[in-house]
Amino acid sequence: MLKAVLFDMDGVIVDTEPLHRKAYFKMFDEVNIDVNEALYDSFTGQATLPICRTLCEHFKLSETPETLVSIKRKHFKYLFENDSSLALLDGVHDLIKNYHENGLTLVLASSASMPNINRIFDRFDLNKYFKAKISGADLKASKPHPEIFIKAAELAEEHGDNCMVIEDSTNGIKAAKAANIYCVGFKSPNSVNQDYSIADRVITSFDEILFSKLSR
Repeated sequence: MLKAVLFDMDGVIVDTEPLHRKAYFKMFDEVNIDVNEALYDSFTGQATLPICRTLCEHFKLSETPETLVSIKRKHFKYLFENDSSLALLDGVHDLIKNYHENGLTLVLASSASMPNINRIFDRFDLNKYFKAKISGADLKASKPHPEIFIKAAELAEEHGDNCMVIEDSTNGIKAAKAANIYCVGFKSPNSVNQDYSIADRVITSFDEILFSKLSR
């Protein structure tokens, strides 16, 4: 029986992916590396520090991964405060309210840093709907490792069998399935070149999974 929903944030709740992309590529320029689209797409769903570790190793950079993280976050903070395009994805606010009103426990499980999570939740007044929030940036392993969803289910105080994950990335879907949790893959307009083949269900609109339409 479904009792809890574990939400990813970027590409599911809020349209931050274009801002993250801009911030990453500004960082790439600043440290003078040329990241192609295939390599960038492979990072979707991962936390910033593991991405920067990969970049340092791949490009044999003299800078530390922590330095790259700091540069990227500097650019993201500026864009967050100044880019007017930031918005919730269509239908997700109604979905969150619908689940909350029907007694489901909601937990945010995102690879974003907690400061960025809090910025989004404060800006769009989402805290009142969620029991807990967890950041993959604070964990030992990043998606596709299942740790974040195992811990999110614990925060929901529910067994994984009673949970559902909503994800938009290959790495996030892999993490949910590795945690043995039912996963809905959301084909976000901003999550390109992602693999939804192992998701239990794939949707293109949140109307498809309103509480009244869930069969579990």
